[in-house]
Amino acid sequence: MAIDVSGSCPLLQVFDMPASIAFYCNLLGFEIVSQSRPGPEFDWVLLSLNGVELMLNTAYERDQRPSAPDARRIAAHDDTCIYFGCPDVDAAYESLRAREVNVKGPQVAPYGMKQLYIKDPDGYSLCFQWPATQAAYDDWVGRYGLEPKKVVT
Repeated sequence: MAIDVSGSCPLLQVFDMPASIAFYCNLLGFEIVSQSRPGPEFDWVLLSLNGVELMLNTAYERDQRPSAPDARRIAAHDDTCIYFGCPDVDAAYESLRAREVNVKGPQVAPYGMKQLYIKDPDGYSLCFQWPATQAAYDDWVGRYGLEPKKVVT
């Protein structure tokens, strides 16, 4: 029998919490739900956007934080990508471009998902995606039990 799972909340280790908060909250629209301590200086935070949760934690204790990120650590973040369901990938692209984010336009993957990739301040990849065709959407609905919607093309 499978374990009853009803959500997921990734935890990312970040170098500069204020820079990460600016990126996730000010740029992408996440809101702070909870943090390790009140005020602007905290080491852990739970963020939420439309029911999607993400946790950030500082990679170093305050007294052990180096002056610059460790290049090897940042390079290792290339192995991580968080995929977000995004019904209007083109609107997400336009929103990022309007905020002067250097981002390539959306592309359709061979498996039928329209995808927009960006990197956060720590080098983690983020992908905003949605089925590009009705057939891909119907398959997605079948797997995840979503309510049917029209595919945005």
